[in-house]
Amino acid sequence: MNSITQDIKYRLAILSYAEKHGVTKAAIKYRTYLQFIYRLRKRYDGTPESLRPKSRRPKSHPNQHTEEEITLIKNMFRRNPHDGLVVFWVKLRRKGYQRSITGLFRCMRRLGLRPAKLENPKKKYKPKPCHNATFPGEKVQIDVKVVPRACLAGQYAENGGKLYQYTAIDEYTRMRYLAAFDEQSTYSSTIFLKRLVKYFPFPILKVQTDNGTEFTKTFTKAKEGDLALFEQQLKAYGIEHQKIRPYTPRHNGKVERSHRKDKEYFYARRTFYSLEDFEKQLRVHNRKYNNFPMRPLGWKSPIETLDSFLQNL
Repeated sequence: MNSITQDIKYRLAILSYAEKHGVTKAAIKYRTYLQFIYRLRKRYDGTPESLRPKSRRPKSHPNQHTEEEITLIKNMFRRNPHDGLVVFWVKLRRKGYQRSITGLFRCMRRLGLRPAKLENPKKKYKPKPCHNATFPGEKVQIDVKVVPRACLAGQYAENGGKLYQYTAIDEYTRMRYLAAFDEQSTYSSTIFLKRLVKYFPFPILKVQTDNGTEFTKTFTKAKEGDLALFEQQLKAYGIEHQKIRPYTPRHNGKVERSHRKDKEYFYARRTFYSLEDFEKQLRVHNRKYNNFPMRPLGWKSPIETLDSFLQNL
């Protein structure tokens, strides 16, 4: 059921007053034109709906598309049903079309012309279910973060020094170990691994990394079976090395997310004057992280999660 708007009530009041006192007095009282009241009387059929305001949109426009242009658009669209708007507009321009791309879009929308969908569209990516770790040390993700140059200050920054944060995070407890280095290489990765094995209070069965040269020689010209120093150390410890799919950092999602949080809450407000200064601040940051409650852990900290696991053995 259509509602009676204020405009309809206003027009009904004009007609009612004009019926009693005449059109002239109604025009004076409601400050309108005689012609307007006569038009209302002509339209009025006894129902309020007949007085509803009509659209004032013009029937035509002096700059609207001509019949020749519309015919050109339809013919081109029939031959190029899968082209995007920009490609389609460029092809029309080569045929003499002079309108803007926004004007073409409005015209095509008015004509109901939409690009046809492909028979076999690209399927949306659906993440495959991954195996969640069931005990500490089952899988540890390792990655390297380059310290933003804006965080470097003093003589260290003037000499062009660089700093790197090596990160290891246990998938089950979310416990992290951070270490500071001034070089990103397989040698630094090996030193980090040795420190990591001593730091974590549980044995590590598997390490997951990306395919960077600081971890592996998979994508270098090394001979088959030639292991990087980091891989040799893993083999010596009896730790399995799992490499993620190339150019797919989401497979190392836990360590990547922790790096994003480091950028927001640590590097956005810190300044480092030397490698020693960076190491000192990083140790404090790592201690706070391991004692901070997390939602994935049921609002327990990594330390509390590890203690809870050991108590339930």
